[in-house]
Amino acid sequence: MAEEEVPETEQAVQPEQLSVVATATDGIHVLTVAGEIDHHTGDVLSQALDLSGTPRPHVVVDLRQVTFMDSSGINVLIVAHRALTEAGGWLRLASPTGAVLRTLQLVGLDTVIDCHETLPQALTD
Repeated sequence: MAEEEVPETEQAVQPEQLSVVATATDGIHVLTVAGEIDHHTGDVLSQALDLSGTPRPHVVVDLRQVTFMDSSGINVLIVAHRALTEAGGWLRLASPTGAVLRTLQLVGLDTVIDCHETLPQALTD
C-alpha cells in the first residue's frame, strides 16, 4: 500500500479567541468571559453586554479566565457601565486576576465600576 501524501497546509495566525457564556442567577445576568479582550475581540464582549430593552439590567462580568485586556476592553466596560446605569441597572466585575486587575487599577476603572474578588461577592453585594 502506497503512503498517501498529506498536503502541507498553512495555518493562519488568528488573534486569541474570546468566549462569553451568558447565564442568569436570581435575575442577574452573568457573563463568564474567557480569553483576551482587545481590539480584535472587544465587539464580542460589547454585543454580550448589550441588554438594551431590558428594564433595570443587572450584570456581572466574571473575568477570572481573561488573560489580557487592553484599552479596547476598558472602553467596552465604560460604555456598558454608562448604558446600564442610565437604564436603572448596574454593572459589576468579578474575579479579575493578574494583568487584567493591574490594567483596571492603572486606569482607575476599579473605582468607577464595582469590582469584587469573587463571583459570589459580586452577586450578593
